[in-house]
Amino acid sequence: MKIHDVSPHKPGEVLAKPDQLAWKLAAVALDPTPNDADAVDMAINRIIDNAGVAIAAINNRAVANARAQALAHPREGGATVLGVPNDTRVHCEWAAWANATAVRELDFHDYFGGVDSGHPGDNIPSIIAAAEQCACTGDALARGIIIAYETQISMAKGLNIKRHGLENLGNVGPGVAAGIGAMMGLDIETLYEALQQAAHVSQTVRQTRRGDITSWKAYAPGHVGKLAIEAVDRALRGERSPTPIYEGTDGILARQVGGDTGHIPLAEPGEPKTQILETFTKEHSIGYHGQAIVDLAFKMRDQLDNLENIESIVLLTKRNTHNVMGCGGNDPQKYDPDASRETLDHSGMYAFAVALEDGAWHHINSYLPERTHRPETVTLWKKISTVESEEWNKRYDDPPPLERDHGCRAVVTYKDGRQVIDELGVANAHPRGARPFARPEYINKYLTLADGIVEAGESERFLDTAQRLADLKPEEISGLNIALDPGKLEMLTPKRSIF
Repeated sequence: MKIHDVSPHKPGEVLAKPDQLAWKLAAVALDPTPNDADAVDMAINRIIDNAGVAIAAINNRAVANARAQALAHPREGGATVLGVPNDTRVHCEWAAWANATAVRELDFHDYFGGVDSGHPGDNIPSIIAAAEQCACTGDALARGIIIAYETQISMAKGLNIKRHGLENLGNVGPGVAAGIGAMMGLDIETLYEALQQAAHVSQTVRQTRRGDITSWKAYAPGHVGKLAIEAVDRALRGERSPTPIYEGTDGILARQVGGDTGHIPLAEPGEPKTQILETFTKEHSIGYHGQAIVDLAFKMRDQLDNLENIESIVLLTKRNTHNVMGCGGNDPQKYDPDASRETLDHSGMYAFAVALEDGAWHHINSYLPERTHRPETVTLWKKISTVESEEWNKRYDDPPPLERDHGCRAVVTYKDGRQVIDELGVANAHPRGARPFARPEYINKYLTLADGIVEAGESERFLDTAQRLADLKPEEISGLNIALDPGKLEMLTPKRSIF
């Protein structure tokens, strides 16, 4: 890897294309180095993981509405929509919209944490949809997924857009464009223009994850994926984009990240693209910063008795956890039993209370109104707070990605002054955790979530197809879709709509 320093350029300064970040990202995407075998295996894991969490959310309102919008845009030879039989096809950008919404809805798939963070699995539905419509092979699709991860992770390692109030989706749009460009074997000029357009339209403010969090958190990855597909098509038609989008006087660096300099690590020519191996999935359906919080509560259950006699619980943790899922955001909704599901899955205080009481976490049951309103839970919940700890900041900021500690230390103080203190560095499912995920765990997670929704034969067929990814022929890519019995699929009919 080579670190590329990227800064806004001065008015009147002309920056040669090969010196621009978008060109460099395109060059990495189009480097002909063969796919790394371990990276392909991880791409398979991520396809399986995405499918399980998407199926589990298949009839949630946001997912059903996104599906209905997609089905209003039929196209012969287009892409499939999750849950719908393969003989129904829609324009691939709308399939991306619907399928990515399903994947994101439960906040239950993968994660990467650098100076910025994100969920690189958000790229996959858009790339699969484009692969179906463009008749790409499985090997090309695998390459597209690996390059999308490579692009998003390089950006997340080298530029902190979150610090300036921007969503991590700002790196998903370029990831999707780069992945599709690599998958289709575009020339560098075309991909350069597509990347710039995708980057330009993908930057959005972080209110998505603040205050009263709504269903837009689920829609957002499909939105930028849809825009990225359109950016590639536009570039293929010979159209140009704002240039240079990152370094320009009024570009992303100058106007949206406060003039910061990025230090972007990019693979050298001939170097395997393996940054997908630095990502990991979630065992629990909650924001990533809550994974270790839930597991720590499980760990402490046998150490704590008489929960009603607890005076306070303080979670000492890193700034990301404190600000995104803790008290640092100053969001009263994180203590509100009537808050949206999307808000509760970003409340570390709620996560610790419920996990401590139940000894379990469920993607549906842990968020039911009768669960959130349980009087003893509300009482305990309001005794929990987070505090930013410089020790935990250092444990997260200083090491390389897979060595970072994402968790916290819990200080439980009883009314009689007695204290119980314990900590957990990483979630159990993390590569360094107590039960790291490998292929059997991904398959088990999928089967658990699909149980009662997907017929056993359909799940078996899907898992076989996914695990043959690199050998799939173009006509087999649609086998990565999962069709449900029509009776299991809810179709919403709005009172009023445009499509």
